[in-house]
This record gives sequence, structure tokens and C-alpha cells, in this order.
Amino acid sequence: MLQAREEAIIRVVNLLLAEKGFEAMTVDEVAAAVGIAKASLYKHFPSKEDLAAAAMVSVMRRAQDFIATLPADAAPLDNLRAVVRWTMQVKLAGEMPSLPSQNSKLRSVLMGNRDYMDGLMEVSDVLGGWIEAAQAQGTLNARIPAIAILYTVYARACDPVLEFLKMGGQHSDAQIIELVMATCFDGLNARPA
Repeated sequence: MLQAREEAIIRVVNLLLAEKGFEAMTVDEVAAAVGIAKASLYKHFPSKEDLAAAAMVSVMRRAQDFIATLPADAAPLDNLRAVVRWTMQVKLAGEMPSLPSQNSKLRSVLMGNRDYMDGLMEVSDVLGGWIEAAQAQGTLNARIPAIAILYTVYARACDPVLEFLKMGGQHSDAQIIELVMATCFDGLNARPA
């Protein structure tokens, strides 16, 4: 029962963080959406920062689980593309918390959260390995530093283009993902037909 309640709380926090961001989300909203008293919420998570950190850890674990399903013998670029596609699907479904800003209190909490940092390092190592392998194979531009490509991949998790295109109502989620995948991996230069 306790585990189920915590999962429900984290699910709500994920949705609110995706919709409003950390600064605008309130503990009162979380408690009301879960259907528990604020005091009960604090028994599970002692602060708003702890709530948000738990949601971020949850998403990081989902990413780790997704990465673990990818074929080890697949081309590195194919695996990178799969991760970016998955990230955008989660974002468009409203389940990707907005990343904290540089000066956010949440950012400092996350930097001190071992589960989050261990997950981030693991995911970064895997993605970084794929980036370097794809560059060595000539399928990714080797002139772009691997760290810049890694940050570009991470940026898809908070890309406002997804929301702008969705709000426009002219494209399905699948079409939006393909459009952003094309700009991310193929660039904006015209290509011969």
C-alpha cells in the first residue's frame, strides 16, 4: 500500500512538473491530485524538492530500463535515435518533468541525490559510448565534440519545439517526432533528392 501510494504521488509529480515546472508546482496541488492530506504527503516526502527529486529519479530509471531493452548488437546511431525517439514520446505524453534551471533549488538537490546522479552518469556513459562509436564509424559528425552531441540528445527531453508543434494542431505526435528527429539527426541543410 505504501509503495502504491508513493508511485501515485510520483506519477502526479511527474505530470505537474511536465505541465508547470518545479517553481510553479505546489505541494498542495500534489496532495489534492493524489487525494491525500498534505500531512500524509510529507510522511512520504519531507519537501517539495524531495518530491521533485523522486520524480526525476523515476524518469531516470525509466530511461535506464528503456536503454537496457535496446539490442547490444545494433548500430550505435540506431540506439541513439531510439533513445531520442523514446524521450520525445515520453515528453509528448506529458510524463517528462521539465529539467530544472541552472539557479533552481531543485538542481542543487538533484546534484546531491545519489540515485539521480548515478543514473545520470550511467545513461551519459552509455550514450557517450554510442556517440563516440558512431563518430568513429562516420555516421555522426566527428567534428562536433561528443559532449555537444550528448547535450543535444538530452535537450530533446525539454525541447519546446515539441509543444509548439503539438499546440499548432497540424501534426500528430508521430509526425512531430519525425520532424524533430530529422532536424536533430539530419540538420536543416537542404539535401539532394
